[in-house]
Amino acid sequence: MRKSYLHVGLAALLVAGLIACVSHETVSASESITNIPKPTVDQSLASQPGQQQVVFAGGCFWGVQAVFQHVKGVISATSGYSGGGKSTAEYEIVSTGTTGHAESVLVNFDPSKVTYGELLQVFFSVAHNPTQMNYQGPDTGSQYRSVIFYTSDEQKKIADAYIAQLEQAKVFKHKIVTEVTPFKAFYPAEKYHQNYATLHPDNPYIARFDAPKVEDLQK
Repeated sequence: MRKSYLHVGLAALLVAGLIACVSHETVSASESITNIPKPTVDQSLASQPGQQQVVFAGGCFWGVQAVFQHVKGVISATSGYSGGGKSTAEYEIVSTGTTGHAESVLVNFDPSKVTYGELLQVFFSVAHNPTQMNYQGPDTGSQYRSVIFYTSDEQKKIADAYIAQLEQAKVFKHKIVTEVTPFKAFYPAEKYHQNYATLHPDNPYIARFDAPKVEDLQK
């Protein structure tokens, strides 16, 4: 559905935004939680600066990228595709929902400034809704599914433990559907997708669905 925001005029954008709000706002708002507990299982802050990676997928990569770009300790956040092959890592193909790819964000972070568990807390609380199967807000399809592509056994252990912690505490009204999957490859998205929320703050889609995520992060 998000393609319509890229290829039609402003009037059509506003209409599409209103339709999307009506069809998905109730479900999204019911699971909107910005204050969830910290992971009880986590890494300690590293004693020396360094760099680690994790790939998150949770709906449109514009908003996920925007959120993590504002997290202290994150070195960079890049929009792209993960879960499928190199030959299909193109926006128009991924948008068919048949490639195995999810719109994803590669997060490079300094483990001396932010822990992996703290990034998970951001991912589950403000970056997306982890209880929505194959959609986020107005965007539908397997390319918008919720995934943690872990890059180490320790990351997997922490992610699994955190999901179990949140489920046991019944933080969300519905079951968490986030996949925890080994990272295989990441393919950067087209240039026009990078930093999209920052470069297009007045885009109706950004204003309606992504800007509030950054505001929630600041809270």
